[in-house]
Amino acid sequence: MEKVNVAVIGLGLRGHGILFSLLLHMDNVNVVSVCDVYEDRVTEAADRVEKETGLRPFASRNYEEAIDRSDVDAVLILSSWETHVPIACFAMTHGKAVGMEVCGAYTVEDCWNLVRTQERTQAPFMFLENCCYGENELMILNMVRKGLFGEILHCTGGYCHDLREEISTGKERRHYRLRNYLSRNCENYPTHELGPIANILNLGRGNRMLSLVSMATRSAGLNAYAKAHPDTIDPELRTAHFAQGDVVNTLIRCQGGQTVSLTLDTTLPRPYSRNLIIRGTQGVYTEDNQSVYLDKDFTPADHFRWKGHWGNIEDYRERYQHPIWVEYRKNGIRGGHGGMDGLVYDAFLECVRLGRPCPIDVYDAAAWMCITPLSEISIREGSVPVEIPDFTGGLWETRSPMEL
Repeated sequence: MEKVNVAVIGLGLRGHGILFSLLLHMDNVNVVSVCDVYEDRVTEAADRVEKETGLRPFASRNYEEAIDRSDVDAVLILSSWETHVPIACFAMTHGKAVGMEVCGAYTVEDCWNLVRTQERTQAPFMFLENCCYGENELMILNMVRKGLFGEILHCTGGYCHDLREEISTGKERRHYRLRNYLSRNCENYPTHELGPIANILNLGRGNRMLSLVSMATRSAGLNAYAKAHPDTIDPELRTAHFAQGDVVNTLIRCQGGQTVSLTLDTTLPRPYSRNLIIRGTQGVYTEDNQSVYLDKDFTPADHFRWKGHWGNIEDYRERYQHPIWVEYRKNGIRGGHGGMDGLVYDAFLECVRLGRPCPIDVYDAAAWMCITPLSEISIREGSVPVEIPDFTGGLWETRSPMEL
């Protein structure tokens, strides 16, 4: 097909940004259907698409109506977290390719339903984890694959993002995070950090996650934030019971003997970080100070004056930039989050258009998303170890590394 006709489901902050900042500027896509539960969002989207393209998309508050149409090739799911899996399963059952935005699952059975539906229908499916396409993440992956860090034994990652304003104004913004933080205590957003680590450790592709242990602090950050902002934040939140702990730490054990440490840290004051750290037998990469330490390039004397080498990742850029980003910079960066959005959406749309397998598939999605419900179980039961299912049914042993 020359262009992919898409239905965009979910027109909140993420959906609005992807639709108007990216999709309407891509040559390989037509937006033929839009949907959201809120009428004003649907009307605005349809009006703007018509104004910018000359063609008015079908508009509905019912995702089934928006998807089950003969002119829809693919469905982009950008709605609230809890709706992702049901919408994806409906779309695949009706023969549509699915690009699903990131979240954690609500139950392990959700993950199994996603896998079983895709296996039964064979509909194209891609998990739209944009951080797998980050410039630094791909450069470090390239260096890992070239052996510069030696054997990788431990990786750290985090979703460390001060979201206090977004969560606390959830009622006004009509944002789903507020209800989640009031009712759940878990690693609720694991895939931004876990996706790139999974590629580095070949998780689900020659290696796999076996079990996890999670623990959470008590919740205090959102109550304190509401008290400190009496003019802008709902006063009821000053004393509301937030189930979600302010900091959640999850430790994962892998088949190959590696460990992975994930941190959720979104309700205390802090700068943004995905906290990627790669520890190998020949070196280390640390995201927060943008530095690479390799045995071959440094001596023990550098251990104690390392601050002078902060930012030295740029010294490796010319030699080890990932080919995807070499080409991307030549052709022009598109989309938000430093260009990651443009790469992940283009990858999905090109796979659908050309009939190619999607690089981040349903097995990756299920394995990464299941961290959320499993962490919830571990925390609730006193930080007990919890087994991580093998959603591939043993295929992980022979699956090829992700083509990134």
